[in-house]
Amino acid sequence: MTDLTRRAVIERIVAASSAWLAAGLSLRIAHAQTAEEIHQLKPGQFVWHPEREPEGPVSIIVSIPDQLVHVYRNGVRIGVSTCSTGKPGHTTPTGVFTILQKDKDHHSSTYDDAPMPNMNRITWSGVALHAGNLPGYPASHGCIRLPMKFSEVLFGVTHVGTPVIVAGAASTPFDITHPGLALSGDAVQELDAVQVAAVQAKKNPWQADVDDFSKPVSVVVSRADLSVIVFQGGDIVAQDKIALRNPEQPLGSNVFVLTGASGAGMTWKGISHQAEAAGAVAQTDASVIQRITIGKSALDALQERWHPGLVLVTTDFPAHADTRTGKDFVIMSQLVS
Repeated sequence: MTDLTRRAVIERIVAASSAWLAAGLSLRIAHAQTAEEIHQLKPGQFVWHPEREPEGPVSIIVSIPDQLVHVYRNGVRIGVSTCSTGKPGHTTPTGVFTILQKDKDHHSSTYDDAPMPNMNRITWSGVALHAGNLPGYPASHGCIRLPMKFSEVLFGVTHVGTPVIVAGAASTPFDITHPGLALSGDAVQELDAVQVAAVQAKKNPWQADVDDFSKPVSVVVSRADLSVIVFQGGDIVAQDKIALRNPEQPLGSNVFVLTGASGAGMTWKGISHQAEAAGAVAQTDASVIQRITIGKSALDALQERWHPGLVLVTTDFPAHADTRTGKDFVIMSQLVS
């Protein structure tokens, strides 16, 4: 290698390293600014920075103790808003939900035709995210009220099937890459083909076809029941048993959103959560998924339905009707009072 060539290589490395460091510094500054903005929020206020992550799957975390709604896209927080959840006697249920229906001009069928603009429904029993009055404390009949403008921008980035975690505490999203669930190599190849087809069609692969309520797929794995339930469009399409390595060890309350496939296997965004604010929320790693082997009928059902945006929930609670509401895919940490 000549001195000229060596110098050019070094200059490129230095330039690339400088760009990487600058990008990392900018991201840290942005996160620090967001944290400061969140600390200063007053009822009715919000921050919204979608440019920080223009593409990717969206996840929503509602913190009941903080009366805040956090919006993540591809694991990056792009928005935080103040909110008002259910008042005593009408508390908002904690747990894992998916958006079941969207209606920009919704009116309540229960409370005197009250307007509920930009409604994202998370239970058929009446709980939704929508615009409403924010007095600075829990005051709704169970819904999650949002500032009007924030409800508009949120409505624009959600779709049927978007996961909503209502919790006392929750982790930020984290990355996992692992086949998991005893998946075959064919499943990884098929999912990769879905991604390629979506890109060729100039679509976001995690949003392809999921606005049709019949399409979104959710999977609930229960350690208490040693069971797995596969939901599509809110209906149960498969149920089976699971084999669980170290079954005496809790799985924890986790949500995994399938983002795609890589040479190493399936790629997921994970979120840990709990009903109560007390205590730390441990960041989960791939070991949770690695412990799970699901029965053949459920696996076959899944391999026919893979798509980016699929939601996998693990719970230590039983996955029976007492922890679900109607046909909703809901695993609640507490029942509606």
